[in-house]
Amino acid sequence: MTLNLLALVALALLVAMGATARAQDAANPPALWGAPSVDGGKCCASLAEVRDNIDRIDRQIVALMAERGKYVSEAGRFKADPAAVSAPARVESIIAKVKGLAREDGLAEDVAERSYRAMIAAFEDYERAEWTRRNAAAPAK
Repeated sequence: MTLNLLALVALALLVAMGATARAQDAANPPALWGAPSVDGGKCCASLAEVRDNIDRIDRQIVALMAERGKYVSEAGRFKADPAAVSAPARVESIIAKVKGLAREDGLAEDVAERSYRAMIAAFEDYERAEWTRRNAAAPAK
């Protein structure tokens, strides 16, 4: 009886291990084409490795956006009213610069442009809200 119980436990463990392995395989499917190409071919051997690197980069991007946001907030101090936040010529200058940087770094220009247009629009909304909040709290002159 004990031997049968041990055999059942062992069988259950094997089934569970197989399910775990299948779940890991589903989360880490084999590459369907090509060879690793990032970092001189050192990365990426698995989808998990790709995602880990994307997560690492996202952390850096968010940190840089937070820093950018501090300067955006600071820019409001120099604007007479919330309408002054929008500066179409400045936006187009930034877009042209970013597209050039994208070309230099091997990023698709349309990805850089669309990302920056979305980010700039969000930061303009943020700057207008900050301008309003800070001026409501400012002492009367």
